[in-house]
Amino acid sequence: MFKILVIALYLLGSFCFADSNPQSWAQRTTPTSDSISQSIGTFTSGCVAGAMALPTSGIGYQAMRLSRNRVYGHSALIQFIQQLGQVAADQQLGTLLIGDLGQARGGPTPSGHRSHQTGLDVDIWFLLSRQLDNRLLSANERETWSAPSMVNLSTDTVDYRQWTEAHEKILQAAANSPEVDRIFVNPSIKQELCKHKTASAAEWLRKIRPWWKHDDHFHVRLKCPDGNLYCQGQPALPIGDGCDASLAWWFSAEAKTPSKPAKPTAPPPLPALCEQVLNQ
Repeated sequence: MFKILVIALYLLGSFCFADSNPQSWAQRTTPTSDSISQSIGTFTSGCVAGAMALPTSGIGYQAMRLSRNRVYGHSALIQFIQQLGQVAADQQLGTLLIGDLGQARGGPTPSGHRSHQTGLDVDIWFLLSRQLDNRLLSANERETWSAPSMVNLSTDTVDYRQWTEAHEKILQAAANSPEVDRIFVNPSIKQELCKHKTASAAEWLRKIRPWWKHDDHFHVRLKCPDGNLYCQGQPALPIGDGCDASLAWWFSAEAKTPSKPAKPTAPPPLPALCEQVLNQ
């Protein structure tokens, strides 16, 4: 049914836009009934049909902040998280604590996260808890625990009281996944990874991108899955491992005191196809 509606909407409403009111999307607390996940639009202006809910606990991971109801994503994202949890368990790296994925039908959220709209983004805490002893966190712990910062802001380095080899290994495992497009981390974390780079690390290091904040979690973004014709990915990453002068810029005064952009008067328009996703 989704394919038929896609064609109809694309032919009849290619110049129309879907409702971009965040409250409208937050009120849709269940996914559409489509049997196959489809990401539509861009990461900051899109939606997802046929999303799946991440089981709140699994091998090597547990989901946090369940009250947000942002445990939904494309089937490819759910599979990725479960596979990364298995890696964490097999290598005894600690339990992954999973933050936000997206809403049941994607779209803009009432607060925070301009991205996470197409079911292809997930935040994973740097708190790799080895103290769980295979027990499930309580509902209260999932709501009240916080991830510590991995960065010493006074020295622009990672905080070695928090940072461990396990963090580097889980980032490498995530970046080596072929479905991953890029991973956002704090610039100081990227700098730390560059200190230990080897010739064979160039390809996975290239996917690790410095970005503001991201000192207590890393943000994984998947590529548009095959067959998702209306998913729009980002431009290709620059050539190289990213450990060059482009990284040095992040520690400049310009980067540390960026000018504040003017607040948009309205959310960006969503693709017309998202209207059916919202109202199905």
